Amino acid sequence: MSNTKAIGVAYADPAFDSVQVGTSSAPITITKSGILNGAYATTSATSGDTRLTYQKLTWTSTGSGEVVRGFAVVKGASGATAGTINGAHFSCEMQGGSISGAANAVRATIGGTTAAPGGTLAALQLDSNFGAGVTLPGSAAFLRVTNSGATQLGRFALFPAADVAGVFRAAVGTPAATHTIPVVSGGTTYYIMVSTIA
Repeated sequence: MSNTKAIGVAYADPAFDSVQVGTSSAPITITKSGILNGAYATTSATSGDTRLTYQKLTWTSTGSGEVVRGFAVVKGASGATAGTINGAHFSCEMQGGSISGAANAVRATIGGTTAAPGGTLAALQLDSNFGAGVTLPGSAAFLRVTNSGATQLGRFALFPAADVAGVFRAAVGTPAATHTIPVVSGGTTYYIMVSTIA
């Protein structure tokens, strides 16, 4: 991969406390496909967690932000021709190995020990940020499910056993559909029935 700017450890930062490649006004210009920043490793550890990258940021005041921010911007016409553009892409594959515990391509955890954390909390937030006057295609959705491999994954989700206060609950009254959630499959819109009656 070729780029237009030399990179390296800045002399002003000999402890390598921070690193920046390009700026918003003068970004590195990439002219060929490839990997700009890569790290490859193997591990033969028999216990404990191995992490290729670990980043931790602790907030001690009233600020906000992220530990990691990915931002994919498309400015050319017909982007992702015969491919995809992703703000983030994580994979977990078994290539000759097997799993005795759990394996996840993405794991999002919300938690803590604060007795009354307050706020609006979620392990995963699906957000949209389109400007005024945007006409979205009929395929636009908050969540998309695909089977890219030769073997189809047939279950949409796994839930804990039914519990009166859990995310999967047995009916306690006589539920009746009061609202619907539209889902498109194969170009046809189906409706998941939801009820205000538990």
